[in-house]
Amino acid sequence: MMKNGQGGGMMKQVMQMQKQLKQAQKDLERETVIGSAGDGAVLVKMSGSQKCLGVKLDKDKISDVPVEKLEKYFEESIKDALEKSRKVMAEKIGPLSGGLGGLKF
Repeated sequence: MMKNGQGGGMMKQVMQMQKQLKQAQKDLERETVIGSAGDGAVLVKMSGSQKCLGVKLDKDKISDVPVEKLEKYFEESIKDALEKSRKVMAEKIGPLSGGLGGLKF
């Protein structure tokens, strides 16, 4: 059971963490990463919140590439962008999740 006054402190901590999490989510929307494959033949731009923002193809680098290989480049560039996006997300949100252990019940 909580002693008088402890509940308010915990609630403040929770509200502060919610505010920080919302800000981190907004920051992630503004962050961008680029995934690439085929020595830059295929580029995928993604937000820190893992939304695909665009795809670019280097016409000179893909002109003679077989379709199967081009499809592989797409897969690789998407995986690369996702990996980079996850790292950005971990940097922004990871420290906030560590704060959960600091809550005093």
